[in-house]
Amino acid sequence: MLYDQETILQRLSHHLKNFVGLGIEISPEMDLINQLAIDSIKLLNLVMEIEDEFDISIPISSLVDIHTVNDFSNLIYKIKSTSQ
Repeated sequence: MLYDQETILQRLSHHLKNFVGLGIEISPEMDLINQLAIDSIKLLNLVMEIEDEFDISIPISSLVDIHTVNDFSNLIYKIKSTSQ
């Protein structure tokens, strides 16, 4: 299945809502750690969900440069694009 960046961002935001709680509106510019309180355990669980949904493998080393929701979405898009 082909995913455009907007769809990936929407799916990522959907998964993030499971980790940050109800009532928080997630935007692409939000910082995963400082604004959404995604700690290392939540991040690993989120990565597993994303890998399952998009049928990709996200190298842990690539997470070092991920700070915002948009950064993560771009990483997913890049991995997904190169795996097809």
